[in-house]
Amino acid sequence: MLIGAHVSVAGGYVNGLDYGESIAAECIQIFAKSPRQWRGPKIDPAAGAHFVAERERRSFGPAFSHTAYLINLSTTDDELRAKSVVALADEIVRGAYLGVAGVVTHIGNDPGGDSAAAAQRAAASIRQAFEFAGPDAKGTRLLLENTAGAGRSFGCCFTELADVFGHAEMPPEQLGWCFDTCHGFAYGMPVDSEAGWEEVISEIETTVTVERLGLVHGNDCMFERGSKRDRHAWIGDGHIGVDGFRAMLCRPELKSAPLALEMPGETPEKDIVNIERLKALRLECSPSQ
Repeated sequence: MLIGAHVSVAGGYVNGLDYGESIAAECIQIFAKSPRQWRGPKIDPAAGAHFVAERERRSFGPAFSHTAYLINLSTTDDELRAKSVVALADEIVRGAYLGVAGVVTHIGNDPGGDSAAAAQRAAASIRQAFEFAGPDAKGTRLLLENTAGAGRSFGCCFTELADVFGHAEMPPEQLGWCFDTCHGFAYGMPVDSEAGWEEVISEIETTVTVERLGLVHGNDCMFERGSKRDRHAWIGDGHIGVDGFRAMLCRPELKSAPLALEMPGETPEKDIVNIERLKALRLECSPSQ
């Protein structure tokens, strides 16, 4: 499992590669535009091509992008959903220009409390976004991120994500998922032990499938399992702990999915320290990984 972090691209996309190399990251996640705005300046194709060429020249690992937090694909508000579809299409196109391995997005919420209907709305939104993106999508893969389950958020459990996949009817290479360990644990998944991971993998195999897993957000959790509170902690400092992350890194089913940290704290320390911690655990699992 490749290990990296979410990095800033302030001043230019290639700056994200520079920073990634400085913290010994093997992969990176970025924002292709401001995550708190619906719109952003149109991406310069030349800047995207330069980023792709530089990543290849340096033999740097895969890059991922994360969409704006405003996007809500499952909402019952037609105006908000239409706006979200346009925004997602734009993020997909940006990801294509940047040659990312996946565009990560939150799905939204289910204000009506009908998860089946929410899954249908989300799937329809995703299909429409790819239609809007058109040829510029260039085979970009969308990854749906699980949530911690607070409030009316949709996509907190594997069955909800699987329902979206079922309604979207898109192949794994076009539509997959991103697993956030903090979100999963906060929702109630037992990712803090080897036995717990055995349960989680079994559920994955019968719902979202490992084949669709494109990225892991490796974050410890500040609060107890099932708290529904999404507060990230440094690796080993939270309630998932080193045992949980060691068990995850040792799962053969997950080795092909890169991991990106999303740590609170000051750069570069937060990234250097947590990448080192995860690499040490990976080495404990198998010196050859």
